[in-house]
Amino acid sequence: MSRVRGQVRRFAPVVVVLVAMAAVFATGAHRNLSLETLVRHRMAIDAFMAHHMIAALAVFIAIYIVVVALSIPGALILTITSGILFGALVGGSASVIGATIGATIIFLVAKGACGENLVRRAGPLACKLAAGFRADAFSYLLFLRLVPAFPFFLVNLVPAVAGVKLRTFMTATAIGIVPATFAFAFFGSGLDSVLAAQEGPYRACLAAGQTGCPIHLDIGALVTPQLLAAFAALGALALIPVVIKRLKQRHARSSPAPLT
Repeated sequence: MSRVRGQVRRFAPVVVVLVAMAAVFATGAHRNLSLETLVRHRMAIDAFMAHHMIAALAVFIAIYIVVVALSIPGALILTITSGILFGALVGGSASVIGATIGATIIFLVAKGACGENLVRRAGPLACKLAAGFRADAFSYLLFLRLVPAFPFFLVNLVPAVAGVKLRTFMTATAIGIVPATFAFAFFGSGLDSVLAAQEGPYRACLAAGQTGCPIHLDIGALVTPQLLAAFAALGALALIPVVIKRLKQRHARSSPAPLT
């Protein structure tokens, strides 16, 4: 009976996350993560922020946590929105906090459900790879966070399975997401005039009873090859300690033993 209870405690959080994810996608709530939603409710949002700025920040961070913890697409939109609503510094900071907490939640859920048991069952090679990852976990995680080409949710799961410590995961995540987060929040902070120019035609479209009224802003165009190259260069810097460590180990193995 105690073993059954232990299994329930391990997998109950996973079930809760999966049910919540299914509910979000089934109801279509994830579609609200868009600039169209921001434009549609901008006046109400601005009125609320004028009297309840701290509460608005708390609500934004809570939404960000849920989006990341449930691996819902839309973190980029939220980061840009943070810059629009709160400015680059405050908005970027709120995004970093929300993303770090959300990532930590899913990390703990995966670690509690699987942990290193999955690696051990996968065989000796998987154990060796996991051990190598743990040995330089901070540098590897920093690299994976600095280069946004890697899926965010996957980078939350791999360290949990590999047995990375919670403090290492949180620190590397919080530091690693700073460059991209503030870059996109800064971009968002300059979008007010762009959105204001489109608000009139957008509302006219809605008043005409049309559906699918667009906001003409290509978010995908933000992630340019030059931007990815810059983040990749930062990621390469994060791996320098690993390279130096490996070179030292190789040199130590190749050096002759001292005479006694």
